[in-house]
Amino acid sequence: MDLKPEWEFVADGVMGGVSSGGMVREMYRGRMATVLRGGVSLDNNGGFVQIAFDLRHDGAGFDASDWDGIELETCGNGELYDIRLRTDQLTQPWESFRSDFIASPEWRSRRVAFDAVEARKTDASFDPAHLRRIGILAIGREFQAEVAVANIRLYRSV
Repeated sequence: MDLKPEWEFVADGVMGGVSSGGMVREMYRGRMATVLRGGVSLDNNGGFVQIAFDLRHDGAGFDASDWDGIELETCGNGELYDIRLRTDQLTQPWESFRSDFIASPEWRSRRVAFDAVEARKTDASFDPAHLRRIGILAIGREFQAEVAVANIRLYRSV
């Protein structure tokens, strides 16, 4: 199922950090994509820039239990990024489920299986029946972020 995200940019300034950046929809290496660019700084307990979207406009959970995971087409500057999933069961902004990937300089399709995501700062188990938000993050170390996402969808294994 193709997703039609309304991406939003978020940086660590919401928590006092000083990372900066932005997002833009543009032609990127031959494909129309949403591109996250920014400088990640660890100053003031910061350390991230991200693009993210809610699966439902009202922010409620979406039942993704009929699918096996998320597939996305990415390209970028060869750095390591996180895919972060949030469910409506999580109550704190630092709680999530995640997987990481390298944004290679060539366009690549990547699959993130729901049963392979790792819980981060929560004891909850990931339940795709409660999927609420998907994010792409540059996080945890000082670097210049540049990652593009052309398509994102839910997939079923054959």
